Amino acid sequence: MNIERKPQSNQGVQVISRAAEILRILKLDNSGLSLGQIAERVHLPRSTVQRIVNALLAERLVMASSAEGGLRLGSEIQSLAAAGRINMAELVRPVLTELSKATQETVDLAVFRDDHMVFVDQVIGSHRLRTVSAVGEVFPMTTTANGKAVLALMDDDQLVTIAAPELKAAGEDARPLSAFLKEIEDVRVTGIAWDYMEHTDGISAAGFAFSDPMGLIYAVSVPVPSHRFDAMKDKLAELLLQTREEIKRLI
Repeated sequence: MNIERKPQSNQGVQVISRAAEILRILKLDNSGLSLGQIAERVHLPRSTVQRIVNALLAERLVMASSAEGGLRLGSEIQSLAAAGRINMAELVRPVLTELSKATQETVDLAVFRDDHMVFVDQVIGSHRLRTVSAVGEVFPMTTTANGKAVLALMDDDQLVTIAAPELKAAGEDARPLSAFLKEIEDVRVTGIAWDYMEHTDGISAAGFAFSDPMGLIYAVSVPVPSHRFDAMKDKLAELLLQTREEIKRLI
């Protein structure tokens, strides 16, 4: 009995693996692929691909993209992705709370959207004089610690596309793009981005960025009234890097 079932089990695993490979191929080409193109890219016989695709069509994991028979990812893929989406604010809040306790400062969580940062959660510090921003508030990329940290995770082309117009908009006070790119290189090396009263007079900040499994980019930052920032920035950087590792383990 065991000897007879084992090949069937292995065959089932192989079918799942091949189906996953086909879905990944379709993910890379939203315009749609023919059966022949899929077979060529996954290195399988067309007849095998046809059987797997028929099953995927029945489950709405694949759909026709044109009258000519092209195939692309189906609507059920989006439903599955939505169901599996992580509530990042809920997931990392305990870690941010610990960081706030360790520093006594406010800790912010922001997400990158389009060409700016949007605050999605905040743990307010215990100091009487503290920084507070509203959830949903929008912040720029080139003058904030969270924005710089996110830019450091991007490739150079995307980085320049986002940063250059924002820097230019500063007019006569604009930083040279070359100088800004040098700063981002430093962020890539150290993992920590800095804002020395660039965004708001009297407030400085440090932060880091990370990506979730869905490809969204988040940043954790700690804004601090500048009069006490210099004395704590080294310890703050250490705590931020520890927090980054804790978040990596969570996701």
